[in-house]
Amino acid sequence: MDAVVLRHVTKRFRHADAVNDLSFEVRRGTIFGLLGPNGSGKTTTIRMIVDILAPDSGEILILGKHASRRMKPHIGYLPEERGLFKDMKIGELLLFFATVKGIDKLEAGRRIDDWLAKLHLSEWKDKKPGELSKGMAQKIQFIIAVLHEPALLILDEPFSGFDPVSAEMVENVILDLKQRGMTIIFSTHQMEQAELLCEEICLMSQSRKVLGGNLSEIKRSFGSNTVILDYKGPDSFLSNGIVDRVERYPHHTKVSLREGADGQELLERALATGVRVNRFEMVAASLRDIFIATVEAAK
Repeated sequence: MDAVVLRHVTKRFRHADAVNDLSFEVRRGTIFGLLGPNGSGKTTTIRMIVDILAPDSGEILILGKHASRRMKPHIGYLPEERGLFKDMKIGELLLFFATVKGIDKLEAGRRIDDWLAKLHLSEWKDKKPGELSKGMAQKIQFIIAVLHEPALLILDEPFSGFDPVSAEMVENVILDLKQRGMTIIFSTHQMEQAELLCEEICLMSQSRKVLGGNLSEIKRSFGSNTVILDYKGPDSFLSNGIVDRVERYPHHTKVSLREGADGQELLERALATGVRVNRFEMVAASLRDIFIATVEAAK
């Protein structure tokens, strides 16, 4: 049985579609990426899954049952818009949310201490939210979402505001939760995290699903049409019919080839124009490349 199923779900606001005929399935025990540009319908979709909003049409199943308040104890949710009670100490705040979710105080205290230690926040237990950095506050909200050990964890932009060290820490926690059998849906603009963590994705654009499925299979279907070059010499070999896009970075140039183009031809042209090639590497399309190409094609 799938953890989440959406069938032809539509949601409208003032005669405009926020989500239009959306269908996808999230298998139990997997990490699923709900991706798309701003305004594509991701957050509205998440709010329907957690029963903050009701769809105008279509069906949403959570753990085999229709989405409703009865399913909320089985869901952990980290919303994009975040905030903490300012007048409570962190330990008191976490205990409050734990007891609201039905955890007895003794067990709640144990889980709180474990999570604070895991996210390197133990020394902040007696501090108030106003004393925390943005990244620290976000870790506290992450703990609130997972404290009751939900079957389904939904994270809306979970890496926003994290420095690289904190982002890696939370990535490892997410992978550990997956290994323990938790199903995780997360929405993000950061394609590097999505590519690292997700097994399956749904890419939305302008309220619709434009791409979905197993990420490895999607990447294979796009082929190896990207070349990483480090070279010295004239750029004229890049001005030809096989090159789609050129992106220049401090230490290399990234060349996206047109569909059906052969990277070997690009190399031959470079050498024929007297270019010294120090690095030539054919790489599979990144999720970022797929994201950009698919969203642009859907406009």
